[in-house]
Amino acid sequence: MTITDTSNPSAPHRTANRRNPVVRWFLVCAGIASTALGIIGIFLPLIPTVPLLLLAAACFARSSEKFHQWLLEHDRLGPLIKGYVDGSGIPIRAKITAISMVWVTIPISAFLVIKATWLRVLLIAIAIGITSYLIYLPSRRQ
Repeated sequence: MTITDTSNPSAPHRTANRRNPVVRWFLVCAGIASTALGIIGIFLPLIPTVPLLLLAAACFARSSEKFHQWLLEHDRLGPLIKGYVDGSGIPIRAKITAISMVWVTIPISAFLVIKATWLRVLLIAIAIGITSYLIYLPSRRQ
């Protein structure tokens, strides 16, 4: 099954992945594994749910339209990622929670666990990058 979308510049790449059975198989397996880990992340706070579900959506978009639609239309999982995938933005509350978690966890790791100065600087730079990215993402009211 191939999908051709002339409005999307990545559409030829997506179609090519669906034709190559090895790439398609790999992406479907990665999507299923990411979905499973994302579901586990709902119950275990150390596993990031939304990034894993976004990874699964990206894998499925390039390999299986059936799994992609299933994930986006799922009663519990779909609402977590649908706004990001369709470009309408993420809830402000989710942004605030994500940024708060970044700035609670990364400095603790950087200053209480890590001894190497260069690694501390790298972790803080990553936190700044994540925060910047989240701030500039479109926001939507819940």
